[in-house]
Amino acid sequence: MQISQMKIKFTQEQSTFREEVRSWMKSNVPSQPLHSLDTSKGFEEHRAWEKTLNEGNWSMVTWPKEYGGRGLDLIEWLIFEEEYYRAKAPTRVNQNGVFLLGPTLMEYGSEHQKERFLSAMAKGEHIWAQGWSEPGAGSDMAAIRSTAIREENKFIINGQKTWSSRATYADWTFGLFRSDSESSRHHGLSFILVPLDAPGVTVRPIPQLDGEPGFAEIFFDNVEVPIENLIGEEGAGWSIAMATAGFERGLMLRSPARFQETAAHLIRIAKQESNLAPSIKTALIDCWIKAEAYALNIYQTASKLQAGKKIGPESSLGKIFWSTLDYEMHSTALKILGTLSELKNEEASNAAAWIKGFMFSLAGPIYAGTNEIQKNIVAERLLGLPR
Repeated sequence: MQISQMKIKFTQEQSTFREEVRSWMKSNVPSQPLHSLDTSKGFEEHRAWEKTLNEGNWSMVTWPKEYGGRGLDLIEWLIFEEEYYRAKAPTRVNQNGVFLLGPTLMEYGSEHQKERFLSAMAKGEHIWAQGWSEPGAGSDMAAIRSTAIREENKFIINGQKTWSSRATYADWTFGLFRSDSESSRHHGLSFILVPLDAPGVTVRPIPQLDGEPGFAEIFFDNVEVPIENLIGEEGAGWSIAMATAGFERGLMLRSPARFQETAAHLIRIAKQESNLAPSIKTALIDCWIKAEAYALNIYQTASKLQAGKKIGPESSLGKIFWSTLDYEMHSTALKILGTLSELKNEEASNAAAWIKGFMFSLAGPIYAGTNEIQKNIVAERLLGLPR
């Protein structure tokens, strides 16, 4: 792969791979959109789609072959994502698993844990929720108070997680728990996997702006979890969680194809309007430029990772950028659609999709670490400014 004059030139092998992905998507992507994954029916439809992806060996192309992947590199993954979004394939209901926990297990999990969880994750048998935030410990994960006290070969977990993505219908959650009751801040935390059907676990759905339960609270009341569900060393969970957060804020969770396809859709609806205000035209052009810039940046980041480097605090820059861009794109769409954008019924499905996306975009500057916190990280760790 070569990058010249801000255009990416792909090798023949990469172009052949793209055609393979495009052909499979054309034959397998459902002809009709699935129901919302934040409903019981839609969740199971999306779980079935995960199984279909796995049967085609597309569940996670960068995973090693022994765990159900194709062993491909990050550039090929970006190509796959471009074709995935171009085909309008269903949202990945198990994105917390395949994009966040999966890479974490690759780096920190034991061989037994990889064998136990990765295959089931790829098949959609285990759908994962994220268990980071707590009341009083949102973006500041070091303030976590939920405990996991070890008793011989098990942990006894007590506490509460909130704003847990996918938890309403998920099978498992991964999260940080304070395993040293005398510790404070980022010390004494452990990264533990918990089945959501375990005795003592209570899941309470949290409705989103659209009324669907995209999040949930999870309560732990003397929940017993075997020691084999601990990832890495006891008390070393902070560094593991920061690696997972790097995947979330940086490369894996928000691929550039998502925003490039949104920009293309924006242009399509704009062409249907004959008298757009100059300010809207300017916003439209700005969204397209930013989507392309983000894509180039991610390709650059992928190239660095393949050269053996790691994602550091610069992942916070990416998180700020894509979350702000998502809002700007959907806000621009609503301006183009005008009063149509207020409709949420099936007859106005195009407008309904945009208003749903807009409501979700409002959460972007909050989840994966609020943008205010990310700006502090940029200021302190990248710019060297005083605290």
